[in-house]
This record gives sequence, structure tokens and C-alpha cells, in this order.
Amino acid sequence: MKLLLKAFRNGLGVLIALISRLIPVKKVKRDVKAQEAADNKAKNIELYQFFACPFCIMSRRVIRCLNIKIVTRDAQTRGGIYREEMLKEAGKVQVPCLKITENGKVSWMYESAVIKDYLEKEFG
Repeated sequence: MKLLLKAFRNGLGVLIALISRLIPVKKVKRDVKAQEAADNKAKNIELYQFFACPFCIMSRRVIRCLNIKIVTRDAQTRGGIYREEMLKEAGKVQVPCLKITENGKVSWMYESAVIKDYLEKEFG
């Protein structure tokens, strides 16, 4: 029964992720210089996520709406490099999570609502 529920949850998550990719978003439009500045600033941000997690899907959708290029890291695979990095450096595995590197200092940001607010403030 537990395995069946897990399979159902994962299948539903994949379906939601695919539907989310098919539904268009209204992207922020910037002039060339502003887009270049946004892309440059986004180079210091990584999103640690699970593909089918609804909160991660929401975070990826915000990134698409804000028209920024943020690298995503798959933290789902047990024993995977990004999951282990998050556990070692941030102290826990919780997604979505932004890894923000500024002036050589790394900070980790959890909670999709907090991530959304941060990204909208920085790139909106």
C-alpha cells in the first residue's frame, strides 16, 4: 500500500510538472542591458529541487516568469552529489532551496514563498 501511494504521488507530481511546462507564463521583458545584468546576477544562484515537488514546480515557474537563468540542481537522488552538498553545507535536505553566493559567502534559502519574494525583489 505504501509503495502504491508513493507511485501515485510521484506520478501525479510528474503530471503537474509537465502541465506546468505546457502552460505559458507571462515573462518579464527587459532591454538587452537589463537582461544581461539580471543574467549576470543570477549566475550566483542555484535552485536545489526535486523534479515533481509542487513547491519546486512553483519556484521554477517564478524563475521562468522573471525571465532569469538559474541553474537547477537535482537533490532528489539519495547519495547524489547535490543532495549530499546540501546536507553537508546547509545542514538539511529540504526543497526548494536557493543557494546564493555573494562575495564568497554562501547562504541557503528555504520555503517556496520566501524564495518567490526574494526573486521578485531582486529580479522583478
